Amino acid sequence: MHSSSSVIPVVFFCFSKLGTLEAILFDIDGTLCDSDPLHYLAFRDMLQEVGFQGGIPITEEFFSQNISGKHNEDIAQFLFPDWEHQKGMKFMDDKEAYFRRLAKQQLEPVNGLDKLRRWIEERGLKRAAVTNAPRENAELMISILGLSDFFMALVVGTECERAKPFPDPYLKSLQVVEALADRAFVFEDSASGIRAGVAAGLAVVGLTTRNPGKALMDAGATLLIKDFEDPKLWAELERLDQKRAEEGKSGLSEMT
Repeated sequence: MHSSSSVIPVVFFCFSKLGTLEAILFDIDGTLCDSDPLHYLAFRDMLQEVGFQGGIPITEEFFSQNISGKHNEDIAQFLFPDWEHQKGMKFMDDKEAYFRRLAKQQLEPVNGLDKLRRWIEERGLKRAAVTNAPRENAELMISILGLSDFFMALVVGTECERAKPFPDPYLKSLQVVEALADRAFVFEDSASGIRAGVAAGLAVVGLTTRNPGKALMDAGATLLIKDFEDPKLWAELERLDQKRAEEGKSGLSEMT
């Protein structure tokens, strides 16, 4: 695992530069489902149990600024700098088990997800889920959302050389689904995830599920949307459809 202090290049990309769309890549937490409140509850309860901050519960703002979107090794190091690594990771494993119990009861899809799923399937686009979440969490969330057969690949950041905010998970997902970066784009909800997509040379749609829009734009988001029903998203998808149709006509005219 490389140091998180390494420099990540910023390469901004926009929809107008996309070629014919081949693939769409999705983060999971906060993107497919509004799972951050459940993660927050799990962290709040468990940190209070171990006396973090003298037993004063963490706030949602603390969670958003210091925990959301980061992977577990970095979270454990931040929360418990004086703990042995094994003890910190045991806390994180227990927290994830608590989250899974909550998810089975309360996890809901982001508004418009089913509509977008149908749009993607009708066009035969490739798709992958790309996450920093542990594989067990990711597979559970995808299953609860009814997307186990939808995704062609699940790429887990901690199974790559470097997790988000580095580009490795998105670069790996492009290889797995056999798509080019300029023919794909990403849905993400965190600054960390957006930086990863941008560093991989991808256009990124930022969802303002829980994180402030300015932070997402500063990270390099091409477009901000509230959810998958947002008219701004569908205007862009319509333009991509028109572009595909025009390129199809151009290809036919060249053949005749």
